[in-house]
Amino acid sequence: MSTLWRVADVVSGTPETETARTIGLRVDGLMGNLAGQHIDIRLTADDGYTAVRSYSVATAGMDELLEITVDELTNGEVSPYLVRHLAVGDRLEIRGPVGGWFVWRPANPNPVQLIAGGSGVVPLMSMIRAHEASPNPSPFRLLYSLKSPEAAFYREELFILGRESPKLTVDYVYTRAVPPGWPTAAKRLSAETLLAKILPAEDTPDFFICGQTVFVETVAEWLVQAGYPAASIRTERFGGTGGTP
Repeated sequence: MSTLWRVADVVSGTPETETARTIGLRVDGLMGNLAGQHIDIRLTADDGYTAVRSYSVATAGMDELLEITVDELTNGEVSPYLVRHLAVGDRLEIRGPVGGWFVWRPANPNPVQLIAGGSGVVPLMSMIRAHEASPNPSPFRLLYSLKSPEAAFYREELFILGRESPKLTVDYVYTRAVPPGWPTAAKRLSAETLLAKILPAEDTPDFFICGQTVFVETVAEWLVQAGYPAASIRTERFGGTGGTP
């Protein structure tokens, strides 16, 4: 874990949605990252003005490569540049990876329930990939709340894993538009729907929840009210208080 600023080379850029992009970085001397960690990116303007933003790492490994997925924010200072203008061959100042609490480790034998709201799936995808690459047989389950199918990150990878992986179950809730043939209408995530799509309390799962503040706080409250121990729930939030489950 590094708290020093260093240079990362941009080695790839792949669109995820109309407003989001996965960016591959190579950092000389990087010794990998834990699943769920994040990095800070610093942009410096010609006049010396700097802006720093944190982005979750979407990959987990023990080499010099990592990926982040950035969703463009309206009127944002950093995300529009990263999504629209950053090119392969460019260089970025980064700090990290950092974080030791909202992380999953392959030695953890407990079942894991992941709950994502929108772009909050990024650090959870890191955990899924780390779990798939490990011999850990514990079940993972992802509940992904989205506005529409077009808003999904890692759409094809999650589809394949959800269909073929013996260790991962993937469930979706669509709040505004559903795929053709979807069995239910679009609706906000409710406590009833949540509890029907997650690992039961008797399985004693560990929870990792990531999304906008109100989404995370609401879901965590529903879990505690349903009898899941608060100590088993780890949360990471971003943005302000806007957004709904």
